[in-house]
Amino acid sequence: MAYDDVWFDGFTKNPWNIAEGSSGSSAGPAAATSAGLVPFALGTETGGSIIYPANTCGVTAHRTSFGLVGRSNIMSLSESLDKVGPFARSAADAAVVLDVIRGRDPGDPSSFDTHLDDPFGIDAQDLTVGYLPNTPPIALETFMGIGINLVSVSMSYTAPAEAIYNIVLNVEAAAHFDHWQRAQLDDLNVRQDLWPEALRNARVIPAVEYIQANRARTALIQQIKAFFAGNRLDAFIGPSTNESFMGNVVGLPQIVIPVDFEPTSVGSIRQQPITVGIYALPNQDSKVGPCSLVRLCLRATSLGQGCDVSGLTLLPSQESDAEINAEPSLFLLASSFFLICCETCFCAT
Repeated sequence: MAYDDVWFDGFTKNPWNIAEGSSGSSAGPAAATSAGLVPFALGTETGGSIIYPANTCGVTAHRTSFGLVGRSNIMSLSESLDKVGPFARSAADAAVVLDVIRGRDPGDPSSFDTHLDDPFGIDAQDLTVGYLPNTPPIALETFMGIGINLVSVSMSYTAPAEAIYNIVLNVEAAAHFDHWQRAQLDDLNVRQDLWPEALRNARVIPAVEYIQANRARTALIQQIKAFFAGNRLDAFIGPSTNESFMGNVVGLPQIVIPVDFEPTSVGSIRQQPITVGIYALPNQDSKVGPCSLVRLCLRATSLGQGCDVSGLTLLPSQESDAEINAEPSLFLLASSFFLICCETCFCAT
């Protein structure tokens, strides 16, 4: 079993810095998409396994609402938390992939068919979007520049999201991998201090505590719904990884968008991506992404100024819904320095 980017043999390298890992556990799909090896890939998330690799590798990714994408033939970790979503080289690509993979899966009773508004048809200027402290300034500037109504907000919930997540995850994972432990296959794990230890400890969590955690989970869902309603929000934006426990426990859809670069350390010439997360209520995936809030960011030029974008074609006009033609040359992939607006993904080797 993978834990973060730790696998049987070494770790999944980060295309931006091959001396570092790609986070995880959906490290492979994120790294392959970032490096331009594939146009898109699918990942799974229980507590951050799509969001964290997307943030580290600087790619667009969509953690979908729970049940929006079926999970047949996918290794489960926690039946009430697992979700499937795309990594892609643009938000437009992610929207196309999601439209294909979403819907009722006969092999997954938790999946469902639901209506999704056309993300290309939503006028972002009609949306009210909250922004959390520490949201990357360049994201705020871009969103304000295209007329989105931004409101400063702070998350306000009292239910212990991390504690709820840990109890639910560990108990459900221990039940799911009961046969694995009884057959002593956990002895093969390269890191005995990670999953094997966590699943052994989960066996002594009382059933009462699991039930109480799920009661607290219901309270948290109600608090987050009240947060959206009280601030009259369609969505909110903030750092990509700040609300991973709450987001997964509640089942919020989230899209990760790369927006800028920063030095890896003080005085370093090596750069790493900065991303922003867009969050909405469950089953409101059209409002987080792909392209609903982000499509109009192509009208802003602040993120593209001074970048070498040869070989790439932006949308021809403000009103066009044409897709981005993102087929960079090997030279551009190797140089790893270009950035095109906040919805376009990074490519690196």
